[in-house]
Amino acid sequence: MTRLTLLATLALATAADAQTRIDVQRPDAPEHAAYGSFDVGVRTLELTRPDQVDVAAIDPEAPRPDPLPRTDRRLVTEVWYPAVEGADGERALEAYLRDGKTVVTLQGQAVRDAEPSGDGPFPLVIVSHGYPGNRYLLSHLAENVASKGYVVASIDHQDSTYRDQGAFGSTLVHRPGDQAFVLEEMARMHSEIGFLEGMVDAERTAIVGYSMGGYGAVIAAGGGVSDAAVGLSFGAPHKLLSVNRAGAVDGPVDPRIKTIIAFAPWGRARDVWTAEGLAGVAVPTLLVSGSQDDVSGYEDGVRLMWEEMTSVDRALLTFEHANHNAAAPYPAPAVSYAFDEELGFAPFEHYADAVWDTTRMNNIAQHFITVWLDAYLRGEAEAVGYLDLIPVAEEGIWDVDETGTQTADHTYWRGFPNRTAKGLRFEWRRSGD
Repeated sequence: MTRLTLLATLALATAADAQTRIDVQRPDAPEHAAYGSFDVGVRTLELTRPDQVDVAAIDPEAPRPDPLPRTDRRLVTEVWYPAVEGADGERALEAYLRDGKTVVTLQGQAVRDAEPSGDGPFPLVIVSHGYPGNRYLLSHLAENVASKGYVVASIDHQDSTYRDQGAFGSTLVHRPGDQAFVLEEMARMHSEIGFLEGMVDAERTAIVGYSMGGYGAVIAAGGGVSDAAVGLSFGAPHKLLSVNRAGAVDGPVDPRIKTIIAFAPWGRARDVWTAEGLAGVAVPTLLVSGSQDDVSGYEDGVRLMWEEMTSVDRALLTFEHANHNAAAPYPAPAVSYAFDEELGFAPFEHYADAVWDTTRMNNIAQHFITVWLDAYLRGEAEAVGYLDLIPVAEEGIWDVDETGTQTADHTYWRGFPNRTAKGLRFEWRRSGD
């Protein structure tokens, strides 16, 4: 490559990276992918979960320390929220790339530190990233949902971000507790003077998690882990994961948690759960997966989880031929295309899919998550019509008369323009089925 070509390539990459947008709506996006009626604000909270077992500091090869080391867990949390009409200001988000060293600029619609809307309180959505990840990984979804009248809190989980990735056992132990702590903090701030005063209806809370975030959401919803998980050789040392074991926690699931949504939740293919443990999931659950997920598994992983959550309404949205990144991450920034010597791969692989366009998947996820939250968090009967679908999208029939009115033979997926419901399955079962 000549020096001139190299400089041109770098210039193009820099320009493209400056336009890494998280708010793109493709012309073929389904109906409820569109942004809602609220302007959106975004602020950063510095939260601290005090006096927790410091799993990352424990040597799994040494005898169990007594007492166990403890630490305060730093949980930086990004909050997207409905803002006053006409809010204007800085709309860029500065986020670390998968390499943990490169800063990328994400361009969305949320205005930094905008004045909150006075129309609350709004239901709460907690977002939990994968291992590793960060609080911006699902930012495309967070600001989209906030525009529809939700407060969204997305967590940086200590020991699990691109910058501080540590012992996997820390993630296994702390995910559901981190999520519960942030729920409590958001409820507290609703009742105190501050920008969230009167804004957060924590009595109607959803947890959205990707990969290990989905793992934590399933536990928070009542799906305790198995005895086999407690003894995993690569898991938490000295059986510390027993805190999340099925039956280990007395009392019901936090009644404020009304539903969970899990993208590619990790664990079932590794026997982290059993059918009995997953039958303990106590709130309606939407699972999202690629049919070729080689991290969490599909037939022996996410799909099996869906089949075993027999106590609740649950749905499975499948992207045919997609892998582990199906629908969750924002589109890969241009700077991520370059091979990274330390990682051993291009960071691009962390965001993209070999078959599906990321923006297309993001739009589909925004649509389904909107109607799922409207149905199960807000109780809106109209939303159910967008869930009651023929399971295999391509088997739907588009049939309208000369006026454009759907006929009795029309079975095409509601909310999807003609010829756009391709490569998807949506399967919805009621509790007991």
